[in-house]
Amino acid sequence: MRAVVLAGGSGTRLWPLSRKSYPKQFLKFGNDQSLLQRTIRRLLLSISAEHIIIITNKEYQFLVRDQVGEINRNLENNIILEPVGRNTAPAIALAVKYVVDKLGGKEDEVLFICPSDHIVSPEDRFGEYLKKAESLSKEGYIVTFGIQPYKPETGYGYIKRGMGVSGNKDDLKAFKAERFIEKPTLEVAAEYLKSKEYYWNSGMFAFSIRAILDEFKEHATEIHQNLSGNYQDIMNSFEKMPNISIDYAVMEKSDRVVVLPLEIKWSDIGSWDSVYEILEKNGNRNVKIGEILDVNTKNSLIIGNKRLISTVGVKDLLIVETDDAILISKKGETQKVKDIVKHLEMLGRKEINEHITTHRPWGSYTILEEGPRYKIKRIMVNAEQKLSHQMHHHRSEHWIVVKGTARVTIGGKEEFVHENESTYVPKSTLHRLENPGKVPLELIEVQNGEYVEEDDIIRFEDVYGRVTNNK
Repeated sequence: MRAVVLAGGSGTRLWPLSRKSYPKQFLKFGNDQSLLQRTIRRLLLSISAEHIIIITNKEYQFLVRDQVGEINRNLENNIILEPVGRNTAPAIALAVKYVVDKLGGKEDEVLFICPSDHIVSPEDRFGEYLKKAESLSKEGYIVTFGIQPYKPETGYGYIKRGMGVSGNKDDLKAFKAERFIEKPTLEVAAEYLKSKEYYWNSGMFAFSIRAILDEFKEHATEIHQNLSGNYQDIMNSFEKMPNISIDYAVMEKSDRVVVLPLEIKWSDIGSWDSVYEILEKNGNRNVKIGEILDVNTKNSLIIGNKRLISTVGVKDLLIVETDDAILISKKGETQKVKDIVKHLEMLGRKEINEHITTHRPWGSYTILEEGPRYKIKRIMVNAEQKLSHQMHHHRSEHWIVVKGTARVTIGGKEEFVHENESTYVPKSTLHRLENPGKVPLELIEVQNGEYVEEDDIIRFEDVYGRVTNNK
């Protein structure tokens, strides 16, 4: 069995912590591992590193490489970069072609498809379900993993089970998938809970390569036609793929789909209410992350960043603070965070796209202060990394080294700048910043000019292969 991890999503349901430039699969909740890293470690209990494929997009490639590289460097060998975002069905088709063309996979091999941002426990029990799914897939079934509901949930799709299928000799029963249902109303979800015949759709699947190719051919002809060439052909034509989920493209149409109920703890971390559910709580049923003083406060999630957050006499609240935004919501209402994000998009607010701290392949920068004609940043350059060889038309830059040693090239002249030293980059001057050392380089950058936004960059050379006007 091979695993395909879908890590290209840019969801903002966990705004303001999750942003388009740093979505939830890279976040850490009550743990020193991100959701992506948890997913990879869970898979490694059953599947070897060389059999795990990660599909993401160009914007997140360096975040993915950094995070999976901390676990096992072999994981960096099978990272697929989607040319454009086209939903789960084209992404899975691309992964199938990659396995066949690049890894020599055979049509009877089984693929397990999973999102990168879910939590499952206990993990050893999950491995048993993977083995069952592999067995069912080898019988020709397409397996979808269903979650036994424990409450009426309106944020998930549902699967209604039908008759049991063959191969149920163990205690892990599987059933024909009779019907897929969109997110229901609360009243309908309550009826589903009572019936015991409905499961949450987890978004995890297993099937043989032959089976999914057959189903693409029958039910998603536009996708199947794009699979007729080699891997590079599908990459070149990927933007022509339909923007469609695997549920709509195949699962809801195929008569080969079975649902394998998972009777374990699962969460897609799809809302702040979900985050509250999975994290450890104190005696007053509060989740506290950061410097929190909770007085007569109950049943609340409070996540702080740099500030002290004090609460008095409140209950059933969700409070999330970042450098540039604070979310306060009543519990049970956080599915509506998407409405806030839509409103911010209409207003053109940058808070939906990026944090005050922005991650780059060479390190990160944090905006400390900005105003008309100026911007002040703290720049962190990782050991032995360097920024692109670049130029700005509308701003000058003044660099002050706080920690480490910088190698700077300005107008063709190279020099070293040490702690408590500074240098100046005039407008329209070619320059490059590097960290030649073994420890992170920290410096303060003061920009000044008539335009100080990130798109005033012209790159002449870049070791990371970036071709867009993003620093």
